[in-house]
Amino acid sequence: MLTVLVANTKGGCGKTTTATHLAAAFAGAGLKTALADCDRQRSSLGWIAARPAEAPAIAGVDWVKGPGKSPQVDRLVIDAPAAMRMGGIEELILEADVVVVPMLPSVFDETSTTRLLTKVQAVKPIRKGKKALGLIANRLRPRSKAGVRLERFADEQTHELVGRIPDRAVYADVARDGLSVFDLRGTRGEALRSDWLPIVRFCENQA
Repeated sequence: MLTVLVANTKGGCGKTTTATHLAAAFAGAGLKTALADCDRQRSSLGWIAARPAEAPAIAGVDWVKGPGKSPQVDRLVIDAPAAMRMGGIEELILEADVVVVPMLPSVFDETSTTRLLTKVQAVKPIRKGKKALGLIANRLRPRSKAGVRLERFADEQTHELVGRIPDRAVYADVARDGLSVFDLRGTRGEALRSDWLPIVRFCENQA
């Protein structure tokens, strides 16, 4: 089983969008997939509840009170809560094989992400390089000053920038129906999925 942790202590940076899309990508590839929701808002579990029966199945796991028994699946995606204390983050890192950190192009996100990476780097499996960590630039706008600054910020980090997700209204639209761009058909869905494939490959390379 490959376990992917999606984490950042900054709220609103796209953790749930990232977690649901990775789960949908794995499920769409024919892998038995579960999505563990650690946030009190249970947004990921709500997304699963809204998911159409004809879409590739994803099992929902309630980890709001902490990690429980891992389900017997091929891929487990963990949606971590915001404002999580370091002890809780470390516990989830120990559950995971790979960690991805989505961040927005804003000075507030840069500051929060810097604090998180400093703390996470002290966790032994990350410090020793036994577990991979990748950054995701989320809601990017082409050639914007904020986007350029975020790229510069990512270049200064020890960990690799593994994905760039443009700012598109489609993500709110598909989320409402329990779907992702991996569930969309036609050339539009194919174009949108291309933004996510480097992130999926990064995670799969840790399997």
